[in-house]
Parts: sequence; structure tokens; C-alpha cells
Amino acid sequence: MKIGVFDSGFGGLTVLRELLTSIPLADYLYVGDTARLPYGSKSAATIARYAVSSVQFLVEHGAEYLVIACNTASALAMNQIRAAVPVDVLGVIEPGALAAARITSSKNVSVIGTAATVASHAYQKELQKLGIHAVEKACPLLVPLVEEGWTDHPVTEQVARIYLDELAHEQTGSGNHADVLVLGCTHYPLLKPLLRRVLPGNMHLVDSAQSTAHDAAKHLSSAGSPARSPKVQFFATDSVDKFRQLGSGFLGRPIDDVRLITLPE
Repeated sequence: MKIGVFDSGFGGLTVLRELLTSIPLADYLYVGDTARLPYGSKSAATIARYAVSSVQFLVEHGAEYLVIACNTASALAMNQIRAAVPVDVLGVIEPGALAAARITSSKNVSVIGTAATVASHAYQKELQKLGIHAVEKACPLLVPLVEEGWTDHPVTEQVARIYLDELAHEQTGSGNHADVLVLGCTHYPLLKPLLRRVLPGNMHLVDSAQSTAHDAAKHLSSAGSPARSPKVQFFATDSVDKFRQLGSGFLGRPIDDVRLITLPE
């Protein structure tokens, strides 16, 4: 089994990291569309066009199953992606929402993400289908802090405290008390140790990267053959040196080879 993983950049490597643990017998193709990030500032039509070109590349190179490891593309382009390719496609929104719904006892959940993901209300809509009330909070400063490598820096902790205090105030103001925080951005798993320090002890964290990998594993329980290591191929549309250096921190292991590709508009 060959699994294709797509993201606009580096954050999706946290999803790949979890996939390698959950489905170690598959092989992987990863496309980071680094030339065209950030997706969050683009229109929904442009995001869909970019995402479709990336997933078509993955399928053309042998991907038999696709994971959209990008919250923005999962929120805004899943219908177009699924229509464009002949293989099964899994995004990160639904698995994260389902995991939160299973954990919460108060039926109230908080979600943090990028401005584009929050503006789409994708998590809120998915949670509402499951009978869960959600309050969302855009945290735009966290992604650049993570990419700077400041995952355990006092500045990052202060920024996180401000965002989470504002989120708690919004939840309290609505008369609800959340007991689950969904990490609605694939950069945020790198902040889990910091966030656990900042959050109340009874607040559960849902890492949508983990949830997505677990859901994929349920569908692909017999992928690959035993006694072998997964083969992983990396593709980026720009800055392969930066991808190797920065991406290794997201993946948790060295990235030795990244192929530069050009995707059609």
C-alpha cells in the first residue's frame, strides 16, 4: 500500500509522523506545496485548485489512498479533491471532531486553528452534527513561532496564554465550559508540552494528526508486508533545503532527500 500525504507546507509532517507509527507497513509519498503557501490567505477556489493539482500528482505517482494533512484544504476543498481522484481520501477535520466528541463529557469543546480554518467553521459544523457545542479561536501567531523553532520559548508560552485566556472567556461568556481542546492546525502538536502547562489539568487535548492517523489505520489495517521499513518520498514545490531542515523537526527524524517539483496551476 502506498499512501499519499498532502499539505501546503511543513505542518502535515506531524500527520505523516503519526501515520508512520500507526501504519508502519505502508510506503508514503509526501507533497508540501511550499511555493504557494500560506493557503490561509487564498480564496476557496484557489485553495481547491492548488490542492487538486497536488493530489493528482500523488495519484499519478502511485498513491492508493490519500490523507489531506492540511486543515485549510480539508475545510475548504474536500469535495473538489474527492471528485478529482479515483482513490479514497481522508481529511483532518472529521477525525479530530469525532475524537473530541468521544472524549467530552460536558458536550462543549474549544478549537484553536489558523484564521482560515476558524473562518470556515469546519470544526464547529462537524461537531454540531455530533451534538457538540464548539467555540473556535484563531491563533495566527503560533504557526510562525513553531516554524521559528520556539516551541518551548517564554514568548510562545505568553502568546498561548493570551489566546487561551481569551478562548476561556468566550466559552464562559456563552455559558459553556469546555473540557476538550482540539488542535485544529498540524503545527500545534509540537506545542503539546507547552499547552499542557498552560491549560487546566482537567482539559483534554485532541491532536487531529493522531486522530487522522488512527482513522486511516482502521481503513488500512493490513497495508504492506511484515519485516520491512516504510519507504518515504518527499516532494516540495520550493525551498528543498528549508524543507529538509525545518521538516525534520516536524517529522521527528532526519529528512535526507527532497525532490523539487513543479505543479500545474
